[in-house]
Amino acid sequence: MATVELIELTKRFGSNVVVDRANLSVADGEFVVLVGPSGCGKSTTLRMIAGLEGVSEGEIRIGGERVNETPPGRRDLAMVFQSYALYPHMNVAENMGFSLRCAGEPVESIRRRVGEAAEILGLTELLERRPSQLSGGQRQRVALGRAMVRRPKGFLFDEPLSNLDAALRAHMRAEIRLLRQRMGTTSIYVTHDQVEAMTLGDRIVVMNAGRVVQVGAPLDVYEHPNSRFVGAFLGSPPMNFLSGRMEDGSVRVAGTRIAAAVQLGEGSPLFLGIRPEHIALHTDEAPSSGDRAVLAGTILLTEQHGGEMLADVAVGDDVLKVSRLSPALKLGSGTPVTLSFPHDRIRLFGEDGEALAP
Repeated sequence: MATVELIELTKRFGSNVVVDRANLSVADGEFVVLVGPSGCGKSTTLRMIAGLEGVSEGEIRIGGERVNETPPGRRDLAMVFQSYALYPHMNVAENMGFSLRCAGEPVESIRRRVGEAAEILGLTELLERRPSQLSGGQRQRVALGRAMVRRPKGFLFDEPLSNLDAALRAHMRAEIRLLRQRMGTTSIYVTHDQVEAMTLGDRIVVMNAGRVVQVGAPLDVYEHPNSRFVGAFLGSPPMNFLSGRMEDGSVRVAGTRIAAAVQLGEGSPLFLGIRPEHIALHTDEAPSSGDRAVLAGTILLTEQHGGEMLADVAVGDDVLKVSRLSPALKLGSGTPVTLSFPHDRIRLFGEDGEALAP
Protein backbone atom coordinates (compact mmCIF):
# COMPACT_ATOMS: atom_id res chain seq x y z
CA MET A 1 0.00 0.00 0.00
CA ALA A 2 1.06 3.61 -0.42
CA THR A 3 0.24 7.25 0.15
CA VAL A 4 -0.82 9.45 -2.78
CA GLU A 5 -0.18 13.20 -2.85
CA LEU A 6 -1.32 15.81 -5.33
CA ILE A 7 0.57 19.10 -5.09
CA GLU A 8 -0.81 22.07 -7.07
CA LEU A 9 -1.81 19.56 -9.77
CA THR A 10 -2.91 21.30 -12.96
CA LYS A 11 -4.00 20.04 -16.38
CA ARG A 12 -4.53 22.22 -19.43
CA PHE A 13 -5.80 21.31 -22.88
CA GLY A 14 -4.67 24.33 -24.85
CA SER A 15 -6.05 27.38 -23.04
CA ASN A 16 -8.69 25.29 -21.25
CA VAL A 17 -7.81 24.57 -17.60
CA VAL A 18 -9.43 21.22 -16.75
CA VAL A 19 -7.81 20.69 -13.33
CA ASP A 20 -6.77 23.82 -11.47
CA ARG A 21 -4.09 23.56 -8.74
CA ALA A 22 -5.55 20.53 -6.96
CA ASN A 23 -4.03 19.61 -3.59
CA LEU A 24 -4.83 16.34 -1.85
CA SER A 25 -3.14 13.85 0.49
CA VAL A 26 -4.46 10.27 0.57
CA ALA A 27 -3.22 8.25 3.54
CA ASP A 28 -1.95 4.69 3.32
CA GLY A 29 -5.01 2.39 3.20
CA GLU A 30 -7.51 5.24 2.89
CA PHE A 31 -10.53 5.15 0.56
CA VAL A 32 -11.09 8.61 -0.96
CA VAL A 33 -13.91 9.49 -3.37
CA LEU A 34 -13.68 12.31 -5.92
CA VAL A 35 -17.21 13.55 -6.58
CA GLY A 36 -18.67 16.36 -8.64
CA PRO A 37 -20.78 17.15 -11.71
CA SER A 38 -19.82 16.02 -15.20
CA GLY A 39 -16.88 18.00 -16.56
CA CYS A 40 -15.53 19.06 -13.16
CA GLY A 41 -12.12 17.42 -13.75
CA LYS A 42 -12.38 14.39 -11.47
CA SER A 43 -11.73 11.73 -14.14
CA THR A 44 -8.86 13.76 -15.60
CA THR A 45 -7.35 13.94 -12.11
CA LEU A 46 -7.61 10.16 -11.77
CA ARG A 47 -6.05 9.61 -15.20
CA MET A 48 -3.10 11.84 -14.25
CA ILE A 49 -2.59 9.78 -11.08
CA ALA A 50 -2.66 6.62 -13.23
CA GLY A 51 -0.21 8.10 -15.73
CA LEU A 52 -2.71 8.03 -18.60
CA GLU A 53 -2.66 11.85 -18.87
CA GLY A 54 0.36 14.12 -18.63
CA VAL A 55 0.69 16.80 -15.95
CA SER A 56 0.78 20.45 -17.03
CA GLU A 57 1.95 21.76 -13.65
CA GLY A 58 2.39 20.48 -10.11
CA GLU A 59 3.39 17.08 -8.77
CA ILE A 60 2.05 13.60 -8.10
CA ARG A 61 3.78 11.59 -5.37
CA ILE A 62 3.11 7.90 -4.68
CA GLY A 63 4.72 6.53 -1.55
CA GLY A 64 6.60 9.82 -1.24
CA GLU A 65 8.21 9.54 -4.69
CA ARG A 66 7.50 11.92 -7.56
CA VAL A 67 5.95 9.98 -10.46
CA ASN A 68 5.13 12.71 -13.00
CA GLU A 69 7.35 11.09 -15.60
CA THR A 70 6.93 7.48 -14.43
CA PRO A 71 5.12 5.27 -17.02
CA PRO A 72 1.70 3.87 -15.94
CA GLY A 73 2.98 0.30 -15.71
CA ARG A 74 5.64 1.25 -13.16
CA ARG A 75 3.31 3.13 -10.79
CA ASP A 76 1.87 -0.14 -9.44
CA LEU A 77 -1.71 1.12 -9.46
CA ALA A 78 -4.62 -1.00 -10.69
CA MET A 79 -7.42 0.83 -12.52
CA VAL A 80 -11.04 -0.30 -12.79
CA PHE A 81 -12.79 1.34 -15.73
CA GLN A 82 -16.41 2.29 -16.39
CA SER A 83 -16.46 0.12 -19.52
CA TYR A 84 -15.08 -3.06 -17.80
CA ALA A 85 -12.45 -3.35 -20.59
CA LEU A 86 -12.57 -7.16 -20.68
CA TYR A 87 -11.09 -9.20 -23.52
CA PRO A 88 -14.05 -10.87 -25.28
CA HIS A 89 -12.04 -13.87 -26.53
CA MET A 90 -10.80 -14.78 -23.03
CA ASN A 91 -12.76 -16.48 -20.29
CA VAL A 92 -13.11 -15.02 -16.79
CA ALA A 93 -10.02 -16.75 -15.41
CA GLU A 94 -7.89 -15.64 -18.36
CA ASN A 95 -9.13 -12.04 -18.08
CA MET A 96 -8.38 -11.93 -14.37
CA GLY A 97 -4.92 -13.42 -14.74
CA PHE A 98 -3.85 -11.56 -17.89
CA SER A 99 -1.65 -8.93 -16.19
CA LEU A 100 0.09 -11.64 -14.16
CA ARG A 101 0.86 -13.66 -17.30
CA CYS A 102 2.30 -10.51 -18.91
CA ALA A 103 4.49 -10.02 -15.83
CA GLY A 104 5.82 -13.60 -16.13
CA GLU A 105 4.17 -14.87 -12.95
CA PRO A 106 4.34 -18.70 -12.60
CA VAL A 107 1.22 -20.55 -13.77
CA GLU A 108 0.51 -22.05 -10.35
CA SER A 109 0.76 -18.65 -8.66
CA ILE A 110 -1.64 -17.16 -11.23
CA ARG A 111 -4.12 -19.98 -10.69
CA ARG A 112 -3.96 -19.52 -6.91
CA ARG A 113 -4.38 -15.74 -6.94
CA VAL A 114 -7.20 -15.85 -9.49
CA GLY A 115 -8.93 -18.51 -7.39
CA GLU A 116 -8.61 -16.44 -4.21
CA ALA A 117 -10.05 -13.32 -5.90
CA ALA A 118 -12.83 -15.32 -7.54
CA GLU A 119 -13.86 -16.75 -4.16
CA ILE A 120 -14.01 -13.28 -2.57
CA LEU A 121 -16.09 -11.92 -5.46
CA GLY A 122 -18.37 -14.93 -5.94
CA LEU A 123 -16.95 -15.76 -9.37
CA THR A 124 -15.71 -19.30 -8.77
CA GLU A 125 -18.54 -20.92 -10.77
CA LEU A 126 -18.03 -18.46 -13.67
CA LEU A 127 -14.31 -18.83 -14.34
CA GLU A 128 -14.81 -20.71 -17.63
CA ARG A 129 -17.38 -18.28 -19.04
CA ARG A 130 -16.64 -15.50 -21.50
CA PRO A 131 -17.71 -11.87 -20.97
CA SER A 132 -20.62 -12.21 -23.41
CA GLN A 133 -22.12 -14.86 -21.11
CA LEU A 134 -22.08 -12.58 -18.05
CA SER A 135 -24.44 -9.96 -16.68
CA GLY A 136 -23.29 -6.38 -16.20
CA GLY A 137 -22.73 -6.93 -12.49
CA GLN A 138 -20.72 -10.09 -13.12
CA ARG A 139 -18.54 -8.30 -15.68
CA GLN A 140 -17.83 -5.53 -13.20
CA ARG A 141 -16.83 -8.12 -10.58
CA VAL A 142 -14.42 -9.64 -13.12
CA ALA A 143 -12.93 -6.18 -13.68
CA LEU A 144 -12.52 -5.82 -9.91
CA GLY A 145 -10.96 -9.27 -9.72
CA ARG A 146 -8.47 -8.45 -12.46
CA ALA A 147 -7.34 -5.46 -10.40
CA MET A 148 -7.25 -7.46 -7.15
CA VAL A 149 -4.97 -10.26 -8.36
CA ARG A 150 -2.18 -7.77 -9.04
CA ARG A 151 -2.01 -6.84 -5.34
CA PRO A 152 -1.10 -3.26 -6.29
CA LYS A 153 -0.10 -0.35 -4.07
CA GLY A 154 -3.45 1.25 -4.81
CA PHE A 155 -6.73 0.98 -6.69
CA LEU A 156 -8.15 3.65 -9.01
CA PHE A 157 -11.87 3.42 -9.83
CA ASP A 158 -13.25 5.51 -12.71
CA GLU A 159 -17.07 5.53 -12.33
CA PRO A 160 -17.14 1.71 -12.33
CA LEU A 161 -20.87 1.40 -11.57
CA SER A 162 -22.33 4.03 -13.91
CA ASN A 163 -23.33 1.46 -16.57
CA LEU A 164 -25.38 -0.61 -14.13
CA ASP A 165 -29.06 -0.26 -13.26
CA ALA A 166 -30.09 1.04 -9.83
CA ALA A 167 -30.48 -2.37 -8.18
CA LEU A 168 -27.11 -3.62 -9.46
CA ARG A 169 -25.40 -0.37 -8.41
CA ALA A 170 -26.66 -0.83 -4.86
CA HIS A 171 -25.48 -4.46 -4.86
CA MET A 172 -22.05 -3.58 -6.24
CA ARG A 173 -21.63 -0.73 -3.74
CA ALA A 174 -22.05 -3.30 -0.98
CA GLU A 175 -19.52 -5.60 -2.66
CA ILE A 176 -16.95 -2.80 -2.96
CA ARG A 177 -17.44 -1.89 0.71
CA LEU A 178 -16.79 -5.51 1.69
CA LEU A 179 -13.78 -5.68 -0.62
CA ARG A 180 -12.17 -2.58 0.89
CA GLN A 181 -12.70 -3.99 4.40
CA ARG A 182 -10.92 -7.20 3.44
CA MET A 183 -8.04 -5.66 1.49
CA GLY A 184 -7.47 -2.26 3.10
CA THR A 185 -5.63 -1.01 0.01
CA THR A 186 -5.28 2.71 -0.73
CA SER A 187 -8.12 3.56 -3.13
CA ILE A 188 -9.26 6.61 -5.10
CA TYR A 189 -12.76 6.38 -6.54
CA VAL A 190 -14.36 8.77 -9.03
CA THR A 191 -18.12 9.19 -9.30
CA HIS A 192 -20.81 11.77 -10.00
CA ASP A 193 -23.22 9.73 -7.85
CA GLN A 194 -23.46 11.31 -4.40
CA VAL A 195 -24.89 8.10 -2.89
CA GLU A 196 -21.72 6.24 -3.87
CA ALA A 197 -19.61 9.07 -2.48
CA MET A 198 -21.45 9.20 0.84
CA THR A 199 -21.51 5.43 1.40
CA LEU A 200 -18.06 4.38 0.16
CA GLY A 201 -15.53 7.02 1.13
CA ASP A 202 -13.51 7.55 4.30
CA ARG A 203 -13.31 11.08 2.91
CA ILE A 204 -14.91 12.77 -0.06
CA VAL A 205 -13.33 15.39 -2.31
CA VAL A 206 -15.92 17.66 -3.90
CA MET A 207 -14.76 19.18 -7.21
CA ASN A 208 -16.27 21.94 -9.32
CA ALA A 209 -14.93 23.57 -12.49
CA GLY A 210 -11.56 21.86 -12.10
CA ARG A 211 -11.02 22.89 -8.49
CA VAL A 212 -11.14 21.02 -5.19
CA VAL A 213 -13.79 22.95 -3.24
CA GLN A 214 -14.18 20.86 -0.06
CA VAL A 215 -12.57 17.78 1.50
CA GLY A 216 -13.78 15.90 4.56
CA ALA A 217 -15.62 12.96 6.05
CA PRO A 218 -18.86 12.39 4.11
CA LEU A 219 -21.24 13.29 6.94
CA ASP A 220 -19.19 16.34 7.94
CA VAL A 221 -19.24 17.72 4.39
CA TYR A 222 -22.96 16.95 4.10
CA GLU A 223 -23.84 18.70 7.36
CA HIS A 224 -21.32 21.56 7.08
CA PRO A 225 -21.00 22.51 3.39
CA ASN A 226 -18.59 25.37 2.87
CA SER A 227 -20.55 26.79 -0.08
CA ARG A 228 -23.99 26.80 -1.65
CA PHE A 229 -22.58 24.66 -4.45
CA VAL A 230 -21.62 21.86 -2.05
CA GLY A 231 -24.91 22.13 -0.15
CA ALA A 232 -26.89 21.90 -3.39
CA PHE A 233 -24.79 19.13 -4.92
CA LEU A 234 -24.83 16.74 -1.96
CA GLY A 235 -28.26 15.54 -0.91
CA SER A 236 -31.35 14.18 -2.62
CA PRO A 237 -33.34 16.34 -2.45
CA PRO A 238 -30.65 18.99 -2.05
CA MET A 239 -30.31 21.65 0.61
CA ASN A 240 -32.98 24.36 0.59
CA PHE A 241 -31.97 28.02 0.34
CA LEU A 242 -34.03 30.98 1.55
CA SER A 243 -33.00 34.46 0.46
CA GLY A 244 -32.73 36.99 3.27
CA ARG A 245 -30.75 39.89 4.71
CA MET A 246 -29.29 41.15 7.96
CA GLU A 247 -31.60 43.29 10.07
CA ASP A 248 -30.77 44.56 13.55
CA GLY A 249 -28.28 41.74 14.11
CA SER A 250 -30.71 39.01 12.98
CA VAL A 251 -31.46 37.26 9.71
CA ARG A 252 -34.70 38.35 8.07
CA VAL A 253 -36.28 35.70 5.82
CA ALA A 254 -39.86 35.48 4.58
CA GLY A 255 -41.04 38.11 7.05
CA THR A 256 -39.49 36.32 10.04
CA ARG A 257 -36.42 37.27 12.07
CA ILE A 258 -34.04 34.48 13.06
CA ALA A 259 -31.18 34.97 15.52
CA ALA A 260 -27.76 34.53 13.90
CA ALA A 261 -24.25 34.97 15.25
CA VAL A 262 -22.62 36.26 12.06
CA GLN A 263 -20.87 39.54 11.48
CA LEU A 264 -22.45 41.19 8.44
CA GLY A 265 -23.38 44.79 7.79
CA GLU A 266 -26.97 45.98 8.15
CA GLY A 267 -28.99 45.09 5.05
CA SER A 268 -26.37 42.65 3.68
CA PRO A 269 -27.99 39.95 1.51
CA LEU A 270 -27.44 36.31 2.44
CA PHE A 271 -28.93 32.85 2.07
CA LEU A 272 -30.23 30.56 4.80
CA GLY A 273 -29.64 26.86 4.08
CA ILE A 274 -31.63 24.02 5.65
CA ARG A 275 -31.79 20.33 4.70
CA PRO A 276 -35.27 18.98 3.76
CA GLU A 277 -35.09 16.25 6.43
CA HIS A 278 -34.51 18.84 9.17
CA ILE A 279 -37.81 20.64 8.53
CA ALA A 280 -40.95 19.69 10.46
CA LEU A 281 -44.28 20.36 8.75
CA HIS A 282 -47.38 21.25 10.77
CA THR A 283 -50.92 21.51 9.45
CA ASP A 284 -51.77 23.74 12.40
CA GLU A 285 -49.68 26.30 14.26
CA ALA A 286 -46.19 25.07 15.08
CA PRO A 287 -45.44 24.70 18.77
CA SER A 288 -43.48 27.69 20.06
CA SER A 289 -39.87 27.00 20.92
CA GLY A 290 -36.93 29.29 21.45
CA ASP A 291 -34.52 27.01 19.61
CA ARG A 292 -36.58 26.60 16.41
CA ALA A 293 -37.33 28.91 13.49
CA VAL A 294 -40.98 29.02 12.37
CA LEU A 295 -42.20 30.01 8.90
CA ALA A 296 -45.63 30.07 7.27
CA GLY A 297 -46.03 28.44 3.86
CA THR A 298 -48.40 26.98 1.32
CA ILE A 299 -48.29 23.51 -0.26
CA LEU A 300 -47.53 23.59 -3.99
CA LEU A 301 -47.34 19.85 -4.67
CA THR A 302 -46.53 16.53 -3.05
CA GLU A 303 -44.77 13.40 -4.31
CA GLN A 304 -45.20 9.88 -2.96
CA HIS A 305 -41.91 8.06 -2.42
CA GLY A 306 -43.01 4.68 -1.14
CA GLY A 307 -43.22 4.87 2.63
CA GLU A 308 -42.72 8.62 2.78
CA MET A 309 -43.81 11.79 1.03
CA LEU A 310 -41.96 14.84 -0.30
CA ALA A 311 -43.64 18.25 -0.36
CA ASP A 312 -42.82 21.50 -2.17
CA VAL A 313 -43.83 24.43 0.03
CA ALA A 314 -43.95 28.08 -1.07
CA VAL A 315 -42.44 30.35 1.58
CA GLY A 316 -42.48 33.96 0.44
CA ASP A 317 -40.68 34.07 -2.92
CA ASP A 318 -38.83 30.79 -2.28
CA VAL A 319 -39.82 27.12 -2.50
CA LEU A 320 -38.66 24.67 0.16
CA LYS A 321 -38.64 20.90 -0.14
CA VAL A 322 -39.71 18.98 2.97
CA SER A 323 -38.93 15.25 3.12
CA ARG A 324 -39.75 12.23 5.27
CA LEU A 325 -43.44 13.13 5.60
CA SER A 326 -46.09 10.52 6.34
CA PRO A 327 -48.11 9.56 3.23
CA ALA A 328 -51.19 9.66 5.50
CA LEU A 329 -51.01 13.47 5.63
CA LYS A 330 -53.68 15.18 3.51
CA LEU A 331 -51.76 17.95 1.80
CA GLY A 332 -53.49 19.22 -1.31
CA SER A 333 -52.18 22.10 -3.39
CA GLY A 334 -52.92 25.39 -1.63
CA THR A 335 -53.03 23.91 1.89
CA PRO A 336 -51.61 26.42 4.43
CA VAL A 337 -48.90 24.89 6.64
CA THR A 338 -46.31 25.94 9.19
CA LEU A 339 -42.68 24.87 8.93
CA SER A 340 -40.21 24.72 11.78
CA PHE A 341 -36.56 23.75 12.02
CA PRO A 342 -33.86 23.90 14.69
CA HIS A 343 -31.46 26.84 14.75
CA ASP A 344 -28.47 24.53 15.02
CA ARG A 345 -29.31 22.94 11.64
CA ILE A 346 -29.28 26.28 9.81
CA ARG A 347 -26.32 27.13 7.56
CA LEU A 348 -25.78 30.71 6.38
CA PHE A 349 -24.11 31.68 3.11
CA GLY A 350 -23.03 35.08 1.80
CA GLU A 351 -24.05 36.66 -1.48
CA ASP A 352 -20.94 35.06 -3.05
CA GLY A 353 -22.20 31.58 -2.06
CA GLU A 354 -19.48 30.96 0.54
CA ALA A 355 -20.43 29.78 4.03
CA LEU A 356 -20.49 32.40 6.75
CA ALA A 357 -18.61 31.52 9.92
CA PRO A 358 -20.63 31.92 13.13
